[in-house]
Amino acid sequence: MGTNGKMSGKQKMKVILFAVETVIILGMLAALYMVMNKASEGPKIAKLDPQTLEIHEEVQQLTQEGGTMQGYMNIALFGLDAEKESELYKNSRSDVIMIASINLDTGDIKLVSVYRDTYLFLGPFQGHDEYYWKCNSAYFNGGAEQAVKMLNMNLDMDITDFVAVSYKGLRDVIDGLGGIYVDVDEVELLHINNYQIGIAHALKCDYVPVSEPGYQLLDGMQAAAYCRIRQTKGDDFKRTARQREVLRAIEERAKETDLATLTKVFNDCIGNIYTSLDSGDILDLLANIANYRITEEAGFPDESLRATGNIGAKGDCVIPKSLEENVKWLHQFLFGDENYSVTDKVKEYDKRIEEDTSKYLRK
Repeated sequence: MGTNGKMSGKQKMKVILFAVETVIILGMLAALYMVMNKASEGPKIAKLDPQTLEIHEEVQQLTQEGGTMQGYMNIALFGLDAEKESELYKNSRSDVIMIASINLDTGDIKLVSVYRDTYLFLGPFQGHDEYYWKCNSAYFNGGAEQAVKMLNMNLDMDITDFVAVSYKGLRDVIDGLGGIYVDVDEVELLHINNYQIGIAHALKCDYVPVSEPGYQLLDGMQAAAYCRIRQTKGDDFKRTARQREVLRAIEERAKETDLATLTKVFNDCIGNIYTSLDSGDILDLLANIANYRITEEAGFPDESLRATGNIGAKGDCVIPKSLEENVKWLHQFLFGDENYSVTDKVKEYDKRIEEDTSKYLRK
């Protein structure tokens, strides 16, 4: 837990158990770009040192007894465009970035997608003291540790754990669960099979076309393609909503599935996972998955507090109109903190983001 101090045995069990759900509901990982070599030893483990993760001092205080962040576990979820095993660790862009915030007392989970093109503070690294760019570049340049730092620095978070997965696991997880139920509308139907063609080519396999709109059972290929759709109204904002929709659908199926099947699904996909969480404890606690539920989900920056613009060489970006107001909104959404005051560092980043982007904002 790092900054949250010592946990009780009950809380530790809950934290580890959530890792099971995180791994099983791999629908968070939007696409299947390439086939990865599967390892048999289990997930790749990386322990992060909380002292290096840029958790602001003021935030650390909020995680202590009586603080608004006390009693929560926040995990970073990354979906990578990795083509080979080495790219699980670096040189992959995290096209899916989510924060899963777990209330350890109630089991309620809130999901927040951080839009991959959001213009944020990424450094210092790569020889720059102040490095501002699209946030999905953090993983590419500095791996999971830098991506977690990016979230902590910009959002006043206390994240010390992560799960990163390549796209290969999505199809197998969903097929292992017997498919998931998704409502496909007529506009989405125009695109879902085109995306299946691309995924089938990457995986060198066949696919079954989706023939009609409506609420229906999708297999792994179809669900992966559904997650990829972005040529509709809402663009990438809508695509992240589809990713969260698939995540919830997999959660529902997992809770209807027996322990033996869940264990097999977990074992079949662990080779494509890079995480700070231990798989042994995960498997021991798999039977308690029903104790957790996704209750709310959203995207960052908030719709009322974001804009878009082409920032020269940095390309099209999602721009927080006010990073400070967005972080206040985030802490209210996740922790019910109606009167949150951001750290001085966030105010510093906010000022720089405004200076860099104000003249590029689309009206």
